[in-house]
Amino acid sequence: MWYVAGSNHEDYLVQGYAESEDGRTAWSKHEIFAPPEMKMFDFCVGQRGEGFDAIFSQVWVGQGTTPAETGLWWCRAPAPSGALSEWSEPIQIMTAEDRGWHSGPWKPSFQFHEGPEGKAFIFFDGLYRTNDPGPFPFAFTLGCVEMDLPPGPPH
Repeated sequence: MWYVAGSNHEDYLVQGYAESEDGRTAWSKHEIFAPPEMKMFDFCVGQRGEGFDAIFSQVWVGQGTTPAETGLWWCRAPAPSGALSEWSEPIQIMTAEDRGWHSGPWKPSFQFHEGPEGKAFIFFDGLYRTNDPGPFPFAFTLGCVEMDLPPGPPH
């Protein structure tokens, strides 16, 4: 299980990893999968052929200009590993560019198309700032992009 822990309020997020045979008991020691400075939020894994693809987001909850690495990323591995170093070098597939109805995509999931190898539907959450002066001046949105994930060896 890949999971995120931390505090948006304190601008601290860390992606963790733990294993369990049945998903309920005997969990392995929780390990840090991605360091806090990476701002990884959710790591979604799916099998394709002999390897495994992952889509994840890097988020920005701090003040100031959104860093270029904010957005959605793809990587691949021969097996669903709890060590980030065993996954391929990530490739950014979507930036945090403000598109009016969303900026800064996060919480991705994906499904492969039944047709051509590598065609995927990537679903994500987004948000945009409203003019509401209240305590939560945002609206949440949902998006989907259809794309061909890069082919190639798992690592």
